[in-house]
Amino acid sequence: MGEPTRRGFLAGAAILPVAAKAAVDTGGDPSIAADLATYIGFGNKASGEAGDSACGHWLASELERAGFTVAKPAISVPWFEPDHCEIDAGRARAPLWPQPIVVPTPDAGVTGPVVRVDAAGRADASLSGAIALVDLPYGRWSSALAKPIRTPVETAFVNGAKAVVVISNGPTGKIIALNADGRAPMFAGPVGLLAPADAAPFLAAAIDHTPATVTLTGKGGRRPAFNLIGRIDRGKGRWIVVSTPRSGWFGCAGERGGGIAAWLHLARGAAKLLPDHDIAFLCNSGHEYENLGAEESLKAVAPKPADTHFWLHLGANFAARDWHEGLFGLAPLAGTDSQRYLVVSPSLLPTAQRLFKGLAGLESPYPSDKLSAGELTAIIAAGYPAVAGIFGVHRFHHVAEDDARCVDPAAIAATTDAFRELLIVAAR
Repeated sequence: MGEPTRRGFLAGAAILPVAAKAAVDTGGDPSIAADLATYIGFGNKASGEAGDSACGHWLASELERAGFTVAKPAISVPWFEPDHCEIDAGRARAPLWPQPIVVPTPDAGVTGPVVRVDAAGRADASLSGAIALVDLPYGRWSSALAKPIRTPVETAFVNGAKAVVVISNGPTGKIIALNADGRAPMFAGPVGLLAPADAAPFLAAAIDHTPATVTLTGKGGRRPAFNLIGRIDRGKGRWIVVSTPRSGWFGCAGERGGGIAAWLHLARGAAKLLPDHDIAFLCNSGHEYENLGAEESLKAVAPKPADTHFWLHLGANFAARDWHEGLFGLAPLAGTDSQRYLVVSPSLLPTAQRLFKGLAGLESPYPSDKLSAGELTAIIAAGYPAVAGIFGVHRFHHVAEDDARCVDPAAIAATTDAFRELLIVAAR
């Protein structure tokens, strides 16, 4: 018999789902765990902050080592360094997270009666001169653009509120930071986010409209950050692009860590894996400002749609840990959070269903003409003809405690292997 072809080997291997073959495919490669630990070790990943910049330089050096020609195009992003950010009503006092782009209060804050507002913008008293307390429904919140957030905040200011405090009700009881427009303030006045665990005295104050003071002070403006692109340009005129964001609120271990580790793993093998294509690996900052960095990349450095054979985007919640949630609080589980979504071009659906079988959430992929989110939406809207992407919101998404507990290297490895096989198929 002759030597088996790679296509024949893949056809035979496809009998097993990729999740079952992960240990064989990765060969126990420790690089995923090491890369994850390195990413987490950079600390706060806010765009343009020291952790984000150090991470970007590290990724650039790794791409160069893998044979890519690297560029780091500059972008401009907002920043705010809090000084005094809190709400107090009588003896109750709690910290607030200032919502970007921050509209600060005077140093003495602003004072008014507390008026509770629901997600539809309805209030039981006049909002003129009030501190509006927006009590969000329970959810895994991510962006201030979401209608249940944006509507009541805008309504409160239209009706004369001095400031808005948003209770970010979610799985952890902590403040959930919210993505925002990165070019101009979204709201007409100061907005602060309040942890559900701290909300009880202020909800009580809203019953009889007790006065409260909101203070949001600090310094801010705009600062430089940078995107990152590595290219292997063979002159083929047929590009394959793999992208992932690196910035976000707080440490982003579960939100971004898996995508970064997978992106690097794929980059190191890309030259051999994709011999018949030009290859571009993109890593954007500015994600938390409603995909500001990705939009700049699409305009300035990404290969054009007509020259691109396939684009793979590795977004949030690549392989974050699942948790028990309920009467006994949060307890970590060995499994992977199923609230992650796989989106592929319709022609790739049968392949994706086969390759991602057994991977929580991803084994039920969606066609790209029916569903997308985040940076993947911008990629599809730009006209790229064949795409795949992952996105999701795990329980500690945008929470300060999104740390190493929230992600497992073995789960990242299994998911990475599935995407590697998808790249092979898509490149044909």
